[in-house]
Amino acid sequence: MNFELTVLPLEDVAAEIKVIIIVDSNLKHRFVQDKKLLKKAGFSSGQDETCLLIEKNRLYVGATSLKGADIRRAAANAIKVLKGTKYKSLKVATYTNAGCTYTLRAMVEGFILGAYSFETYKSKKNENKIKHISISLEEYNELEIDIEKASLLVHKAQITADATNFTRDIVNTTPDDCYPDVMASIAEGMAEDTGLRCKILKPKQLRKEKMETLLAVARASRHKPRVIHLTHKPKGAKKVITLVGKGLTYDSGGLSLKPADYMVTMKSDKSGGSAVLGIMKAIAELNLPIEVHGFVGAVENMIGGDAYKPDDVLVAKNGKTIEIRNTDAEGRLVLADVLCYAQQEVKSDYLFDFATLTGASVVAVGHYTSSIMGNNKEVQDLVVKEAHNAGELATALDFNPYLKKTIKSEIADVCNISNTRYGGAITAGQFLSEFVDKKHAEKWAHIDIAGPAFVEHAWGENPFGASGAGVRMMVKLIENLAKDENHH
Repeated sequence: MNFELTVLPLEDVAAEIKVIIIVDSNLKHRFVQDKKLLKKAGFSSGQDETCLLIEKNRLYVGATSLKGADIRRAAANAIKVLKGTKYKSLKVATYTNAGCTYTLRAMVEGFILGAYSFETYKSKKNENKIKHISISLEEYNELEIDIEKASLLVHKAQITADATNFTRDIVNTTPDDCYPDVMASIAEGMAEDTGLRCKILKPKQLRKEKMETLLAVARASRHKPRVIHLTHKPKGAKKVITLVGKGLTYDSGGLSLKPADYMVTMKSDKSGGSAVLGIMKAIAELNLPIEVHGFVGAVENMIGGDAYKPDDVLVAKNGKTIEIRNTDAEGRLVLADVLCYAQQEVKSDYLFDFATLTGASVVAVGHYTSSIMGNNKEVQDLVVKEAHNAGELATALDFNPYLKKTIKSEIADVCNISNTRYGGAITAGQFLSEFVDKKHAEKWAHIDIAGPAFVEHAWGENPFGASGAGVRMMVKLIENLAKDENHH
């Protein structure tokens, strides 16, 4: 999909269809030419509501406000409605929130994210025909827009949205087509394209690095595990950030086998690792002046005669012993070792991990929201703030000492599940905190994306299936850190 910015007024731009976003039900706005028809059609211009007037070649879509999140959703819904039509090009005006041009970026992201569909396994493909989008700099409130600044925003939007769709593709790919070795190849290919450094650790090196908990989870699978390390190291970088992702390419639950219903969609257990790959892609393409390291533990959790078992005691890379009481709490075991390895390799200013870690997170905050945990309120708040700025939903869940006691083990240092059925997202986060060293304890946030990463219906700018959760929030966060650096 290519985007073109033009200083021509919207009316003078050539395109097959015009998209008009109606903000806050304002049907009196100068962009609205079909007030009577819209009333006749019963169009009340609520958020996400659309009305396609075929004979006029105009598509109206509602947005509650000029905020980025609302305009992004409106653009996504507009492009979804046009899927299956014969239109190849569209034109749209510029919308900014009281002159804040981020809304323009949000709109472009909306078009790209809304046009996404995963049809790899369909014999008949239903391609989106719209290939060209013209954006007129004629602004909703008749404000002056600088074309250079606007084109930079469009460029950033394309990179961020493409990285999100890249992540969606990996998550949506079936377990038979995307196992640890494949995930490593995807990382290598992407690194080659973007100029990132890429190092892949195979079982021999993992053993040498004493990543025994990760190896235990991987033991019963015919697909051997991989740990991926991607590096973006610009000259003179002022800050260092480490990202760690859970890449369970499939999770059967192991010997604590999941019920059949819960096993469907478990290809999505690699969403955290996939998000790290997507974030690294965007960071490299934006060429941000911050050193960023991405680590992914790519593992398949299967059953077999050599599977790890409830009652086992495993030794993590940092020497801590873990009593296994449930083999379906495997993501935290993989992350434990990868977190330790990441901290050994890189001393960073921030450490973020991404994982579809717990069903408890979905119970706590619902399908659309990520749970943010950690030892430092400021770091938690930073992630929540940037998630919202990027149009993702996130909320902080606070640790507390009483829940921490529930992962105490009688026979080892720590237990891999808690002895209570409540607060499971938090106890999983507290388990991970055991593997964050003193230097990083105050710089770390755990991001549980189990809710939004994979949903079985379309919502907002997201399709059925993978959403690419985590990518936009982290790109926005790192961009803002880079901005702060430039100001000093």
